[in-house]
Amino acid sequence: MRIGVLGTGNMADALATHWVRAGHDVIIGGRDARKAERLATRIGGSAKPASLRAAAETGQVVLAALPFGAGADVARDLHAALEGKVLLDCSNPVGSGFRLLTEGGPSAAQQLAAAAPGAHVVKAFNLCHEDVWRMRPPVFDGRPLAVPVCGDDETALVRVRELVMDMGCEPVAGGGLERAGLLEATAALFIALWVGEGADVQAIAPPLAYATGPSRQETGGGTEVFRYRP
Repeated sequence: MRIGVLGTGNMADALATHWVRAGHDVIIGGRDARKAERLATRIGGSAKPASLRAAAETGQVVLAALPFGAGADVARDLHAALEGKVLLDCSNPVGSGFRLLTEGGPSAAQQLAAAAPGAHVVKAFNLCHEDVWRMRPPVFDGRPLAVPVCGDDETALVRVRELVMDMGCEPVAGGGLERAGLLEATAALFIALWVGEGADVQAIAPPLAYATGPSRQETGGGTEVFRYRP
């Protein structure tokens, strides 16, 4: 797969490194040619430096590894080059005080889609610190990290799921792009708990077997499992 990367920061480095190791052709695009060249050299393998426009034109999948706010501006400039491409958004619109910057408005992913209406935007890779994505692979207690993926185009989703699995992770269907805002809000909450409170976020939810509560058998009844009611 040909992957264009918009940006030369930590997320570009972490994700592109995995994809080069998986055998994909990666073009690192940056406003600063020297930064793009340094990152491509550090990643090695198939990674090549280029301009932002060349990365967008070359990639079948284009990773927008850009800060919230900058992503939509870049996508707007490159909208013609992004026509028909998978545009992968990993940004988090989180500000000071762990505030969700998009609260009350469209998500960062939806803003990216509005800026490049011919692209197929997919939201993924926004729930973890970049150093988690550097792990080879991100596996905890023998269980691969699960990565929610939100998007509307099935072909785009298939390609992003492949990229998730190339990292040793498990893709999870997160719904359409309208649900990307939920992923972004989840990231804001998680960051606030991890960083602000030092809390173990994994302790918030019960194991999957208990998602709808304990079975009647475990509580002294029959074997029926309690279920959520609409």
